Amino acid sequence: MTTTWLEQIEWTQDGLVPAIAQDHSSGRVLMFAWMNRESLALTVAEGYAVYWSRSRQRLWRKGEESGHRQKIIDLQLDCDGDVILLKVEQEGGIACHTGRESCFFRSFKDGDWQVSEAVLKDPQAIYK
Repeated sequence: MTTTWLEQIEWTQDGLVPAIAQDHSSGRVLMFAWMNRESLALTVAEGYAVYWSRSRQRLWRKGEESGHRQKIIDLQLDCDGDVILLKVEQEGGIACHTGRESCFFRSFKDGDWQVSEAVLKDPQAIYK
């Protein structure tokens, strides 16, 4: 497979591109992460989301510890070429390391961030 499609992406100075994971059936935004060329190429080759972990400074296969992998249904590039949208099938129904469906579980209400989504599974049971 040629990689000319990777050249069409507007990478940051650090060689990264923002990536949004969205549930393909519900449309719910599950999480945000970063990808580099290698992680995006691996995502395409393997059919499952691979991100670049800035904190760990290494590739991160989503679900490598939790088992909550993200099967790629569709990949999209925005109009400016600087954001990737991954439409995924979220295995296990949990995308967040806090044990929730989505990493976006706090809503701004009454002047503060309030938890608006319950934990589906205790993170200590996920990450043994």
